[in-house]
Amino acid sequence: MVVTIRPARTEDAHGIAFVHTESWQTTYQGLMPAEYIAQRTLERRQRTWEHVLQQPDALVYVAEDKQGRLVGFANGGPLRSDDPGYAAEVYCLYLLQEAQGQGLGRTLVRVLVADFLAHGMESMLIWVLATNPARRFYEALGGILVREMMVEDNGFSLHEVAYGWPDLRAMSF
Repeated sequence: MVVTIRPARTEDAHGIAFVHTESWQTTYQGLMPAEYIAQRTLERRQRTWEHVLQQPDALVYVAEDKQGRLVGFANGGPLRSDDPGYAAEVYCLYLLQEAQGQGLGRTLVRVLVADFLAHGMESMLIWVLATNPARRFYEALGGILVREMMVEDNGFSLHEVAYGWPDLRAMSF
């Protein structure tokens, strides 16, 4: 699959929301309660991404196929939690199922890491559902298991784990 990786634009909100919603449907089916997944509608996601993309400091990159269709995206920025030793966080990394396993996730992470380093953020975390098979992807990128936590969201309990990279300059792609 031939793709272009580029910074997201405000008009990408619908495409990002579509990838986000579809990825949740295919990735988390059976790993999260169906009611929880159903709450993440395309319309709600689009409103969220419209807001995110209007922020001047938003770090969002998209993977666009040769027909101009978004097939993946990555979003990150300053660490949102209080984890000593880490400066940045990958907030989201999603690919449509058809785009997985082709190196696009690795490329999106590479571009995001370059942006983190350019902004003086030399370490990062990513939180992932403990039962998510993508954990192997983060381990293959050199992520080390840092900690675990239970998250309560809309009446649902989710077990998440954090992978960390204490020195992004040493990250090998």
